[in-house]
Amino acid sequence: MSSPENIDQYIAGFDAEVRKKLRTIRELVHDTLPEAVESISYQMPAFKYNGKILVYFAAFKNHIGFYATPESNLAFKEELSEYKTTKGTIQLPYDKPLPIELLRKIILFKAASNEVKKKK
Repeated sequence: MSSPENIDQYIAGFDAEVRKKLRTIRELVHDTLPEAVESISYQMPAFKYNGKILVYFAAFKNHIGFYATPESNLAFKEELSEYKTTKGTIQLPYDKPLPIELLRKIILFKAASNEVKKKK
């Protein structure tokens, strides 16, 4: 895939099942935090809030990577225990439903973190 210029172009590069999950994540961010701004960063869909990255997400062979920083992963460590995680990544397998409410909590947590950082 060539470098996408926007999230629509990024999503269009995948099959129908993956597109549906990517769109769901995109809509979730918009519904949860309407003032978040879409962008492409590191060739992945990203959202910014208060001028800082809120979350990234990206499709891979067997999962969607959801990136909300190590701080978020630590805060939700127990709730994320059934998912493969690394320092700042959550792997959402295609064969499982998206954990919508958990992702919403992570988005809100990260937004609050961005607000604190902006005040400093």
